[in-house]
Amino acid sequence: MADSTVKSPETERPLLRTVLTGLCITQIAAWGVLYYAFPVLSAEITADTGWSTSAITAGFSAALVVSALVGIPVGKILDVRGPRMVMTAGSCLAALGLLILSWAPSLPVFVVGWLVVGVAMAGTLYPPAFAAVTRWYGARRVFALTMVTLVGGLASTVFAPLTQALTGYMDWRGVYTVLAVMLAVVTIPVHAVVLRRTWPAAHNTEDPQGDADYSNRILRSGAYICMVLGLGLGSLAAFAGLINLVPMLIERGVSPTTAAWVLGVGGIGQVLGRLFYARLARGTTVRARTVMIFGLLAVTTAALAVDLTHGLLLMGISMLAGTSRGISTLLQATAVTDRWGPRAYGRLSGVMSAPIMLAVAVSPWLGAVTAEQLNSFEAMYLILAGIGVLAAALLGFSIPRTRSPDSSGE
Repeated sequence: MADSTVKSPETERPLLRTVLTGLCITQIAAWGVLYYAFPVLSAEITADTGWSTSAITAGFSAALVVSALVGIPVGKILDVRGPRMVMTAGSCLAALGLLILSWAPSLPVFVVGWLVVGVAMAGTLYPPAFAAVTRWYGARRVFALTMVTLVGGLASTVFAPLTQALTGYMDWRGVYTVLAVMLAVVTIPVHAVVLRRTWPAAHNTEDPQGDADYSNRILRSGAYICMVLGLGLGSLAAFAGLINLVPMLIERGVSPTTAAWVLGVGGIGQVLGRLFYARLARGTTVRARTVMIFGLLAVTTAALAVDLTHGLLLMGISMLAGTSRGISTLLQATAVTDRWGPRAYGRLSGVMSAPIMLAVAVSPWLGAVTAEQLNSFEAMYLILAGIGVLAAALLGFSIPRTRSPDSSGE
């Protein structure tokens, strides 16, 4: 519902700061619990239950598939209703799903828990948060998006070591139960209270058919298709490498604690990359920075194919990989507005997010299966590096010839 009153900047700024702070808090908790806890716990789940690594990873991937599919209608709801209902309901479902999988007596029930978590992901992770700050912050959206992803990037740094530490006191089921309670306590009240403010009207709401025609033209364009394919393949390479990092390092002989810290420092790299994103955006074109960052992703993925066990070297590579992931998240968040402006953002970003999330979804399973078939994590990482190169090439062709007046420069 559009705001019928005019608020002064002095009135709006504290409200916007509260929204931004709340979303920063909930993003670090949601990503930490729903995403980064799994790679730390996967080896223990397999050892305790006897379920294969590929089977439990398939459950995790199924959650991401569900998130991708549910994200399309969620994008439409966000355009009309705003984020409060979506993100509050998502937080409740997230806690429920985690409890189901933590108590699961069999693999099918474990997978059901992940499916519930998948629905929750569509309402709690970056896409709805991005929609919220894009609409509320308007011209200052890059600042708000940077802050949300900056803090969210610390999720692995906080929750990978925390999750590993909790395994010293309880089994994986107990860890997930604790994390479910933690997530509920943090995110449900914040989403329910902090996001309780008027949802401003979108551009051109008086002409919904015009908006539909506008978005349909973009969806069929070559630039949009190249953008989605490039971002999807880049995400596949990034997250297949991320989720399989700890199992690979443990197989090499790295201690589980060191492996968890190697994963965790990637979050520091994400934060550092996002700290400098605004400067990067001012000094480069959309095409140049996109190709450069996804090229860095390919290089660091190839570096992980080297059979290294030295903790500091691995942390350095992980930090650089995290830098590319961190900036690529912002490139994804601003991809639509950089090219076509904020009009129909919810639908365009929702459709874009679906195949990207599908790529993220299959990436853990695809990485694990590829490593098993090749009998080599190193060969798998070289393949992922090649996919990263292809992603960078496609993104080079993702800039439309005709630009929206509200978009940023090429």
